[in-house]
Amino acid sequence: MPRREVPLVAGECYHVYNRGHNRQDIFFEEENYLFFLRRLKRYLDAPLKTSEALRETSEVCTVVAYCLMPNHFHLLLQPHDDDLSHHLQLLTISYTKAINQRRHRIGALFQGAFQARCIDRDEYLLHLSRYIHLNPVQAGLTGRPEDWPYSSYRDYLGLRNGHLPRPDIVLSQFPDRAAYRQFVDVYVSSDSDRIAHLLLD
Repeated sequence: MPRREVPLVAGECYHVYNRGHNRQDIFFEEENYLFFLRRLKRYLDAPLKTSEALRETSEVCTVVAYCLMPNHFHLLLQPHDDDLSHHLQLLTISYTKAINQRRHRIGALFQGAFQARCIDRDEYLLHLSRYIHLNPVQAGLTGRPEDWPYSSYRDYLGLRNGHLPRPDIVLSQFPDRAAYRQFVDVYVSSDSDRIAHLLLD
């Protein structure tokens, strides 16, 4: 696989996303969503280069927010080193192999390599987290973002205490969870204009 032209730099935040080949589904049943999230955690907890007798793990990156949709996914990530791209490639290859075996299919599952956009302002981080969490509502899959189980929004509201996302990175810029919820609730479509350069092509 060719080297990414723009490397993913440690300490920056990125909107990482990919969609199904020909915009087809990549998640077909609940277990697929849960399997992807388990693999995501597995590949973002990378083994340190230590002796076999002392095996430790270190996070490759922080997952700030996420949303899995039937035919695409959104990840808001902050890498801790410069090797995130490799781990995400391993994730998508592993997931594709598992889905192909489970569904007796062959060939590509994703449209290609994942895409990533650097988020260079705190304002963009807030708006992008809201955009990601509202994806199921905008797609007509649910009436309220907290009703979609395959995103980090429930963790943001304190309705679930997951081990994957770190909501505090965004929530620290609000007085409390209720203020973030209000921020999400008052969204209008024109709000996406300010982060259009960070969204799916």
